[in-house]
Amino acid sequence: MDVMGDMATLFETGRFVQPSDPEGAEDEATEAADEAAEEVRRRLAAETGDVEAMSVLGSMLLRRGDLDGAEPHLRAATAAGDRAAANNLGVLLHQRGYADEAAGWWRIAAVAGSAPAAHALGRHFRERGDEPGAEYWLRQAAEQGHVLAAYALADLLEHRGDTATERWMRVAAERGHREAAYRLARTLDRRASGATGEDGTEAGAAEDTEQWYRQAAARGHRRAALHLGAILERRGELKEAGRWYLTSAKDGEARAACALGFLLRDAGDTESAAVWWLRAAQEGDGNAANALGALHAERGEQQTAERWYRAAMDAGDDNGAYNLGLLCAEQGRTAQAEQWYRRAAYAGHREAANALAILLLQGGDRTGAEPWFSKAAEAGSVDAAFNLGILHAGRGQDEAALRWYERAASAGHSEAALQVGMARLRGGDEPEAERYLRCAAGGGSPEAAYRLATLLDARRPPEPAHELGEPAQEKTECEEWYERAAGQGHRRAQVRVGMLAAARGDVVEAARWYRAAAEAGSRNGAFNLGLLLAREGSEPEAALWWTRAADAGHGRAALRLALVYARRGELSEGQRWADRAVTLGPPEVGERAARLRDALREELSA
Repeated sequence: MDVMGDMATLFETGRFVQPSDPEGAEDEATEAADEAAEEVRRRLAAETGDVEAMSVLGSMLLRRGDLDGAEPHLRAATAAGDRAAANNLGVLLHQRGYADEAAGWWRIAAVAGSAPAAHALGRHFRERGDEPGAEYWLRQAAEQGHVLAAYALADLLEHRGDTATERWMRVAAERGHREAAYRLARTLDRRASGATGEDGTEAGAAEDTEQWYRQAAARGHRRAALHLGAILERRGELKEAGRWYLTSAKDGEARAACALGFLLRDAGDTESAAVWWLRAAQEGDGNAANALGALHAERGEQQTAERWYRAAMDAGDDNGAYNLGLLCAEQGRTAQAEQWYRRAAYAGHREAANALAILLLQGGDRTGAEPWFSKAAEAGSVDAAFNLGILHAGRGQDEAALRWYERAASAGHSEAALQVGMARLRGGDEPEAERYLRCAAGGGSPEAAYRLATLLDARRPPEPAHELGEPAQEKTECEEWYERAAGQGHRRAQVRVGMLAAARGDVVEAARWYRAAAEAGSRNGAFNLGLLLAREGSEPEAALWWTRAADAGHGRAALRLALVYARRGELSEGQRWADRAVTLGPPEVGERAARLRDALREELSA
């Protein structure tokens, strides 16, 4: 309850804050002397019947804790009609445990117009469960400008789900109540998270939210400082975010210490990050304990990592059990991994359910794996939805597989989008195929980029042939997608980019891509590189690449080798490669190779 009266009001403003420096100590002594002198003056005035002096003296003694000394003065002033004295007498009686008698004096003061008394009376009624009475008196005080009453009224209305809650919370916040500012910010934050922002209201709400978090944080509200730091971090203002996290963490907010640790880690300061994670973990933050576990796991300190993962689990963080499963799986401790995955999965951890299903599938238990994939997918695991697609596709259940692929693709899974795109392509729905392939290619799938390029390539009108050495032409979109796939190591795309470069007359670029594909194991890349080298007069090197292609099963490369050896006069070697070309095909190559082989055989037998 609030102690009222002139001196009490001064006390509430912080006028009597204790300074720590020598000059402050001197000021404190001076102030104490002034207060003692003031008390003497008030006593003298009170003895002469001065009602105001009685009231102020009573409040001074009440503030000091001298209830016995304060009570007669307050009662005398109250009897003379002083409403502040009536309020403070209620405070005194409440401290003595006489709540009902205190309420009687508060009512007298409140009826006389005392806002603090009305606030105290409203709090009294709420403690007694009389919400209508509480609302009446709190509203009386709030409408007179009492900040604590405005906050208490907002709290009461929020408990009842009243729409006027925000109005009174805002009133209290605007008058400097830090908890009101924080709770108002939380209300606006939750509302903004569900707003569409189509009319620009979301941006305004975000600014309003930040303003109230900032006001509460500036007044020392540690959770407000945490949320303000999170807003600034999302906006990319990391330096200021770090300052607010630090402020909140120093005030004992474990979540802020954890967030500060992640901020420092991302900045490359792992050691400082570990210090804050340790502080947060010791205060029971499971996320920080998991971060410490991951840090030690990266360093190869498996036992320490396991200890922190267990600490996270003990703190109620299901990620602890999941991470223990990952740790055991990496060490080949499959039985223990399954145990921890199950624990996390039963607690609703969707990625643990997916990991458990994969583990069971790897062990040959398809029947046991599918329900866990389904549980994880239904909980929102994109990987589990994709894995269910693979599972159904393996059984030949293409429609069911497509449904799961589409679900994963809609959540941004690139490989799932590729599978849907391929299915649409097989079904002849090119527009839909293109849409999914674009999604997959944009998500980083080299196969999707290649497939999209081939789709676009097939639509291009034929271009006139170009001779080597002619000026290069402008690249088309399909060539850009080929290049994107080629840059990601897609061998067929590398060969195609080489062919397009050669068609433009860019021999150097063509050779570069053919060589990249060939060195990655592409027989077509090796064959085309051989053609390019032979055309440039480097037949010995060309033969080396044709040999690599032919050994990998390329019939045309084998035929080229047969021709090379025939021209050199090495007829038996030429015949050997011609035989190989006949075997490898395709048919038109086999026919030419057979004619060459027969001619070489006749030459050898002549």
